[in-house]
Amino acid sequence: MEKLSGKRVLVIGATGGIGSHTARLLKSSGAELFLMGRNASKLHTLAEELDIPPTHHYITDITRFDEVQTAASQIHSQIGHLDILINAAGVGIIKPLESLSPEEFVYSLNVNLVGAFYVLKTFLPPMKEHKKGLIINLPGVLGKTPMAGAVAYSASKYGLNGMLKSLREELKRTDIRITNVFLGGTDTPFWDTIDLRVQRDKFVTAQEAARALWFLCQQPSSGVVSEFVLQPFNHQAI
Repeated sequence: MEKLSGKRVLVIGATGGIGSHTARLLKSSGAELFLMGRNASKLHTLAEELDIPPTHHYITDITRFDEVQTAASQIHSQIGHLDILINAAGVGIIKPLESLSPEEFVYSLNVNLVGAFYVLKTFLPPMKEHKKGLIINLPGVLGKTPMAGAVAYSASKYGLNGMLKSLREELKRTDIRITNVFLGGTDTPFWDTIDLRVQRDKFVTAQEAARALWFLCQQPSSGVVSEFVLQPFNHQAI
């Protein structure tokens, strides 16, 4: 396994449940940690908790290309390139088609797919120059298995899955590895506004999901975990 001490790691979506717990594990393992998130209050609180300096955390909306570019430029000016990039940012809108507004559909695509493209567009080039790095994204199980009511979410996550698989083909002559993490029901604020009959007490916890990401950051350089699936044994309501 690769050691994380001294590794330069960026966690995008650090203010979310999975992102914040992942950041804590990485910090405790000695990584040089960079944080990115939209919620200024939560980001500052987490940065203070983990003793992350102002030069290492960025209030950024990944749907704004200029904001992503600014953060990437500042990070690269300090360290040259990242060793590990974790994109845990995302939004979930679970509604049947007739209840889904055009604005909600476009918003899902912008955060989950277009935002991920902006991140890759800005952070990948220095990795390619170095010909080494690890990129972890979270398409989720609805990025490979559809579900009723997930028109917007599945469209964005299927798109993310396809984009990353295509990018993997472009990077074959480098040692840049891409890992897609397919999480099932995970108990985060994602579910607070979703009206589905599920048993959240049987979900994967945010801490468990974070430990999976932390483990994947240590995958040996001799290979790559292309896909990682973690989901509850059963969480459907009776």
